[in-house]
Amino acid sequence: MTDWNVRRGIASVRLLCALAQEHGVDAALCLAGTGIATAQLGDPASEIDTTQEFGVIRNLLVALAPLGLDAAAVGLAAGTRYHVTTMGIWGFAMASSPTLRSALQVGLRYVDLTYSVNRIGLEEDGGQALLVLDESRAPADLGEFLVLRDMAAIQTLNRDLMSQPVTPSGLYVRYATPKDPAAFRRIFGRRPVFEASRNMVQLDRRILDAPLPQANELTRQAFEEQCRQLLSKRRSRAGLAGRVRDRLLHTPGAMPDMEVIAAELHMTSRHLRRLLAAEGASYRSLIDEVRQMLAEELLSTARMKMDEVADRLGYSERASFAHAFKRWKGVAPRRYRA
Repeated sequence: MTDWNVRRGIASVRLLCALAQEHGVDAALCLAGTGIATAQLGDPASEIDTTQEFGVIRNLLVALAPLGLDAAAVGLAAGTRYHVTTMGIWGFAMASSPTLRSALQVGLRYVDLTYSVNRIGLEEDGGQALLVLDESRAPADLGEFLVLRDMAAIQTLNRDLMSQPVTPSGLYVRYATPKDPAAFRRIFGRRPVFEASRNMVQLDRRILDAPLPQANELTRQAFEEQCRQLLSKRRSRAGLAGRVRDRLLHTPGAMPDMEVIAAELHMTSRHLRRLLAAEGASYRSLIDEVRQMLAEELLSTARMKMDEVADRLGYSERASFAHAFKRWKGVAPRRYRA
């Protein structure tokens, strides 16, 4: 089950912005009003909230609508971009699994590491295997896009995992026939049943036990352990650490003492420190996170002198800022800007 409170990687937003740019839409327009800095697109370690990606999707749909592209067309086009190699350790954990069945089980177990916000389940009925997508928790205005993006991504991932085309034995979509139904045949090799009772990708059950060409048990174990650790880390950022981080973003030039934040949260600083430690965070590390993100944005997009950037982030001296930035990124601020 997908947890909306889990922070997610930036890769999905980067793919959506690339899709927009192919249609002549600037990435900055897709990010407008989302709180995502353009500098984050180039940082593979950057993470965002699900609601921020929803904002990107809404911007994308509005920008592409004048080109005659509806939610179905944009969702399908987006889904074909989600390859195993773009899905990080989650994708590699699936690719190194022994069979498609085990790959799907790993994928669903750690689906919170992906872009998906739908509940996705695997059902087996007679000779058929059904991947069922439930979008009931998704915003109503984005439901069709999110379902069709996931369906196209499932098709793309299955092809990558098997190293050959995989044509579903059936395809069912709860939404009405879109402007370009032929797009489904181009992607899936068949036309779906529209206005169905459930969203489903149906596969011949026998394909689940087909061996995967890149199977390696030791590699799978290593990647699955990384998935477990990463998911645990992201969930920790969804709790108190995430609330503190969001509060610090409001006043980056005057970071409050931990006692101030603790008082706002109606607890002692000692209790706050203990709760953050339980989530694998510290007050100092959260301040560094906020300052690093904003520093990258200011250096990449703002025409500000180094003294002004340092002051905006609460550093009394430029040298202190330069030292901190080099510790974060391994290069001096001027070199990063260049």
